[in-house]
Amino acid sequence: MNDQYASTVSSFRRRLRLWPAAVMAVAIVTAFAAGRASLLATAAPVTHPEPQAVQAQASPPVPLVQGSYSAIVDQVAPSVVTVRVEKRPTATETAWPPEFERFFGPGPGPGERNGGRVRGLGSGVIVSADGYILTNHHVVEDAQRIVVDLADGRSAPATVVGSDPPSDLALLRIKETGLRALPFGDAERVKVGDVVLAFGNPLGVGQTVTMGIVSAKGRATGVGDGNYEDFLQTDAPINQGNSGGALVNLRGELVGINAQILSQSGGNIGIGFAIPSTMARAVTEQLMKDGVVHRARLGVTVQGLNADLARSLGVDGVHGALVSGVEAGSPGERAGLRQGDVITRIDGREVADANALRNQVAGSRPGTEVTLTVRRDGRSEQITARLAERTDEGARASRASSRDGGEGLDEGRVGMTVQPLNPDLAREAGVSRDQKGLVVTDVDPAGVAAEAGVRPGDVIKQVDGQAVTSVQELRSRLSASHDRPALLLLARRGGDLFVALPMSAS
Repeated sequence: MNDQYASTVSSFRRRLRLWPAAVMAVAIVTAFAAGRASLLATAAPVTHPEPQAVQAQASPPVPLVQGSYSAIVDQVAPSVVTVRVEKRPTATETAWPPEFERFFGPGPGPGERNGGRVRGLGSGVIVSADGYILTNHHVVEDAQRIVVDLADGRSAPATVVGSDPPSDLALLRIKETGLRALPFGDAERVKVGDVVLAFGNPLGVGQTVTMGIVSAKGRATGVGDGNYEDFLQTDAPINQGNSGGALVNLRGELVGINAQILSQSGGNIGIGFAIPSTMARAVTEQLMKDGVVHRARLGVTVQGLNADLARSLGVDGVHGALVSGVEAGSPGERAGLRQGDVITRIDGREVADANALRNQVAGSRPGTEVTLTVRRDGRSEQITARLAERTDEGARASRASSRDGGEGLDEGRVGMTVQPLNPDLAREAGVSRDQKGLVVTDVDPAGVAAEAGVRPGDVIKQVDGQAVTSVQELRSRLSASHDRPALLLLARRGGDLFVALPMSAS
């Protein structure tokens, strides 16, 4: 019995001596695991707390697994669809116009034709559980047949409820049940540097999600109408077929509709553009209700400012929209806006540039009364205008052709040739027969005029607010500008445009 007791005690003591090593091993494993967790936490996406002024309908943050966006993907993926279209080919269907290829890649080729039809592929977002799907106008334009493939494998024919070329948005509808709508987020609250996910069907490979950040806001690319562009720029990879897909924030909310890419090859180079959700939501609501979009108009032509124009106008900074033309009988004329005014605010909101003003006016309802803050003759004034409804205005006159002849301006290396207008020149320049001024017949690429943006076919109407009808008057006005740029008012392609000619720099 004593031998048995002694053996048990001895065995217990041996085990006791081994415990510290075992405990240490567990501690090391635990520390390694903790270190790994710490590394994973460091590698996880950095999220910033949302501003406190959260809209009532804002979605709660999606709980993220460390190092993974799977929870957001699970929430968003059922709301993103593939849009397949068929249309009849035209004589020019084998390629996009050159200005479109840099965004959408080469046009449809023989491999995309079937039975005399051209097939197209894009993406869309379910924005209402009763079958409404938002996509791009260019995805479904002229389509004779549209089929929507849902994430759960179902396919359904779709009809176009309405399409809006100026915003490049279109609303479709399918007759299916059990659909999950993606909630709209507030693109105004998106900040440069925020993490976003892009959903779509790039190159027909199937639903794909990519990650990146918002690279810039308020971008304009000038493709298509170009009047209502306010893109979110992102480096989240977007490729052909992503058009109409969803750009979402880390709440799983729709903050943009993928629309364009900037690429010389047609592939992704990290510069993609999405239509902001604020614009997309407003267009969606109007298309649902009326099938068309009603936009307001002020009836003025505006352009952006640069440093030379600002100096010529005596304006501090380059923010705002310069009024280069006021349409007769328009809300702008009735309100008292003048050529040369700089609109800096609308209803207290700062106007960053001409594109921002167009979007702010277009986003208002026709008949709305707005207060404009205008910089005029070195002081600020407030003007009240009642907006009208925008209507299609028809095409402007084609660009005036250049013409040989005329008298050159070599003073200060201006580098342009001009001659007084006559009825024939006025017709070619697209201006009225009784218009007074000088038509630019030639521009030296190395001269100051070319650098300032003057083109052959432009009509110089004024210099520093004074009309010019002869070459001698033009020389006199330019020489009087002294140490500041001369402010030229040009007629171009049926509209007016200000150009600053930096005489002192030459």
